[in-house]
Amino acid sequence: MAGATLTSRLLGMVREMVYARFMGDTWVAAAFQVAFTIPNLFRRLLGEGALTAAFIPIFKEKEKTAGEAEMWRSANAVLSGLLVASAFIIAAVMLGVSTALAVHTFPQKTDLMLRLLRWMFPYMLLVCLTAAFMGMLNARGHFFIPAMGAAMLNVVMIASVLWLAPRWGETLPEQIFALATGVLVAGVAQGAFQLPSLWREGFRFGWVTPWGNETVRRVVQKMIPGALGVAAFQINVVLVQALGFWLDSTEQPLIAPFNYAVRLMELPQGLFGVSLATFLLPTLSGLAAERKYPEFRATLAHGMGHLVFVNVLMAILLITLAEPIIRLLFERGQFDHGATVRTAFALQCLGASLVAYSLVNVLARAFYALGDTRTPMHISVACLALNLVLSGALILPFRQGGLGLANTVSSAVNAGLLLYALRRKMGRLDMSGLRSTLLPVGAAGAVAVLAVLGGSRLWAAYGEAATIVGKLGAVFVPASMAGVLYWAVAGWAKVPAARELASLVFRRSGDRA
Repeated sequence: MAGATLTSRLLGMVREMVYARFMGDTWVAAAFQVAFTIPNLFRRLLGEGALTAAFIPIFKEKEKTAGEAEMWRSANAVLSGLLVASAFIIAAVMLGVSTALAVHTFPQKTDLMLRLLRWMFPYMLLVCLTAAFMGMLNARGHFFIPAMGAAMLNVVMIASVLWLAPRWGETLPEQIFALATGVLVAGVAQGAFQLPSLWREGFRFGWVTPWGNETVRRVVQKMIPGALGVAAFQINVVLVQALGFWLDSTEQPLIAPFNYAVRLMELPQGLFGVSLATFLLPTLSGLAAERKYPEFRATLAHGMGHLVFVNVLMAILLITLAEPIIRLLFERGQFDHGATVRTAFALQCLGASLVAYSLVNVLARAFYALGDTRTPMHISVACLALNLVLSGALILPFRQGGLGLANTVSSAVNAGLLLYALRRKMGRLDMSGLRSTLLPVGAAGAVAVLAVLGGSRLWAAYGEAATIVGKLGAVFVPASMAGVLYWAVAGWAKVPAARELASLVFRRSGDRA
């Protein structure tokens, strides 16, 4: 699953590189990114969060207690409800946006954002269906195909820039609608990619009236608070972007640099954090259903140990190598050196949230596996308020960096409160093994920072900074040195995650040989 997610995230990074070259961090980029953020929020909430968190435990329960026929019938009831609810929301939003555009004259940037939003909002229906398909496949033990579905989405969106945009118009505000069209086509492709596997599992769609359906009622009850509990970070991104959109200017872009930084942080987060959280939900749900609470605690602690070990290194690399990474990936076409500096600052402020945000994903799923969606909701509402206050206080002095700092602090508080609440709920968590690794992981992280600084100076003295080889070396030479030393120190200190992951890599390599 991590391999499939890596493929998808790498294609997502290629998509962002193509986007950056095409529109840089201009006002058109800000309008497109804010417009896309709103329907894309439903992918974050549903595809990686609340719908699967609410639906998978019920789907698994139906499989175990009522048989496959009732399991598929409950799935069709949920799909039917999604179709009705999504159609209603889409119609309401598109009517509201169309009315606003008809009765009021907006500034150029806001007008473009609203027209793009109206164009792309039906994407919501597509991601709702895709999320349900992914949840069913995950519950049936399929993780690779759902993870690869996002790769199809990225391929279509890349093609919309390279092939469709040049044929759409002459100016950037005209051509940007080719990217909006690509979003809709990509949503169809991602959903269709799941269907053959579902068909082989025995799924056949049939309308089941959702009104009064017991499964739909239970899913909705769990999903509404879960949407806030598991996706506080994503809701924060939407709200702070709405705040930043009004402060964005041609001379000092704010939204686009912050968005590019978010995408870079999501590469390691998606590779390991989301993969681990997605895998843990059905596993923890099964243990909770069978009341195997010692195994539940051990599995959760084991997963958190691996997550902290991997993402501490990733966060260090994002912060210390922010500018070389962005220069390598984005600095071409409309994306100039000024855009690199602005995006690097946002990434340095945001990168520290990687570990905490990953922990939020995992801890929230532990609550959902236990049937509790309200506790994460209450915590995330408090953290959402904290994030908005911090964003308002920091955005003027630090611009895009202020948005990153606000998200970092609110994610850390969110993770801490979830951990505290889970310990109170379960009596104990048995995290002694994880706590004992924090000091050696911190020491390994300090060594990694020194390695990055030394490697960067070494390459700066001998590398050709302006060439592609120079840009590659500025990232991969210090990153490789830091990675090797980080893993070596952690292995020497007997950090379990370091040894287990190394053993897995070597065993797989030996199997292939």
